[in-house]
Amino acid sequence: MLSEFKAFIAKGNVMELAVAVIIGGAFSGIVKSLTDEIIMPVVGAIFGNIDFSDRYIVLAGEVAPGTPLAAAREAGANVLGLGAFVSVVINFVILAAIIFLLVRYATKITAQFAKQEEEAVPGPVGPTEVELLTEIRDALRK
Repeated sequence: MLSEFKAFIAKGNVMELAVAVIIGGAFSGIVKSLTDEIIMPVVGAIFGNIDFSDRYIVLAGEVAPGTPLAAAREAGANVLGLGAFVSVVINFVILAAIIFLLVRYATKITAQFAKQEEEAVPGPVGPTEVELLTEIRDALRK
């Protein structure tokens, strides 16, 4: 069983998947920073200096107006964190768009390589030397 597991891990697809997961995790941090540090402050400024990450609706419990989301949760209030959800949705849309562009580009490159390989393969070759000699012999017999 251990040797089968080693063979499974050594396959190229598994290693490529592991690298993709690690890079995806790092890239996720970049997109989160882009959303939290650049996009959401601009959106907040457009809508009147609103910090969307602290936007929430109190479902149950007592919370003073203007209390940050984390403090409201620590106070035991049941809150619906809409601002955090909006940030996560924006992160998802950015990641999905980038993954779409990467897959689209990879598909395009793969198609170009396939086309180049088709062009590199020589077309049908004429008759061989033996076939030509056979045709000449048959023509001379007639």
